[in-house]
Amino acid sequence: MSTGNDGPLAGLRVLDVSTILAGPLVAQVLGDFGADVIKIEHPGRGDGMRGHGLAKGDQPLWWKMVGRNKRTVGLYLGDTEGARIFRKLAASADVIIENFRPGTLERWGVGYDVLSADNPGLILLRVTGFGQTGPYASRPAFGTLVESMSGFAHLTGEPDGPPTLPAFGLADSIAGMAGAAAVSMALYQRERDGRGQDIDLDLLSPIMTAVGPGVIYADQLGIDQERTGNRSANNAPRNTYRTADGHWVAISTSADSIARRVMTLVGHPEVIDEPWFATGRQRAQHADLLDGYVADWIGARAREEVLRAFAEAGAAVGPVYKPSELLDDPQVRALELVTTVEDADLGPMRMQNLLWRMGRTPGRIRFTGRALGADTDAVLGDELGVPKEELAALRERGVVG
Repeated sequence: MSTGNDGPLAGLRVLDVSTILAGPLVAQVLGDFGADVIKIEHPGRGDGMRGHGLAKGDQPLWWKMVGRNKRTVGLYLGDTEGARIFRKLAASADVIIENFRPGTLERWGVGYDVLSADNPGLILLRVTGFGQTGPYASRPAFGTLVESMSGFAHLTGEPDGPPTLPAFGLADSIAGMAGAAAVSMALYQRERDGRGQDIDLDLLSPIMTAVGPGVIYADQLGIDQERTGNRSANNAPRNTYRTADGHWVAISTSADSIARRVMTLVGHPEVIDEPWFATGRQRAQHADLLDGYVADWIGARAREEVLRAFAEAGAAVGPVYKPSELLDDPQVRALELVTTVEDADLGPMRMQNLLWRMGRTPGRIRFTGRALGADTDAVLGDELGVPKEELAALRERGVVG
């Protein structure tokens, strides 16, 4: 259970009945900042996140992170008795997160109309690919589909190459962080009037916003942005560049002052006086020239020399890291962006820390992802009051686990 020292959400109860990946990430963020998150999973299959990614022995590593700060209960909501128990749990919950297809909770008899009648302050976050209504509402959807539909894939990759999808759950991750914000807003509103609400979060909306101004460009100018590789249509030089020792660094010159410093550093201050150098958009039209100057200078030097020279010049540069390098970066260490957590199965493990640092109520990682059903007896028996004999009978039928 959370304590007052665990973060601003200490004392809040969250039921996470969602699976891969956006919903569980919402619950992870809420749990990181103190909420008592009860992860409700199918008693036989569990959350599919348990089978995603690499494992160490029989321990799924990604689950250790996304399942952190969550007590786990095996409960099948599609069974009448399972739905009855869930309804009792929901009566004392503040937030429920689900990502079933629209109409599933209603079919099981635990739609928001039923749950809010028992608990008017309840907040229900419903995460789907395409929302609760509309012609696509019932379609199966994953992040990959909305990454392609949002314009992200269209803009990603080389100009003469195919649209490119991310190698990780980008749309789900953006939606997960957006969902945490949505829940926070609903909690704030509840403080005003005491009433909860249901929230309809589709995966497409957050990544459409993240992609940028393409929609308004299409509407107002009748043009579609095109792929530019690692370059930008908004500024130059902006690219990745290979160092003499085989590493890569990335440069952006969104600020005109940074562009001037970069070109002075690489030995070509004369371009600063060109009329077209005055704005990022104009510089982007001369990217071949600027990239050539920068690439030649960086390509003659080792990465550490490049990083040091850019830092001394007040110019912006970043190394292209592998995760193993990120672990040892001095800024990452200084801010504790990666933290060490003790895991019951694997001992100390390093993982990403909380998303932000709060001065008075910082939150913390209390424990890593737990085994399926590790807290079923404690939550359903000790806290909810379901008799041991009833739990045993439901476990025999596969309703709890």
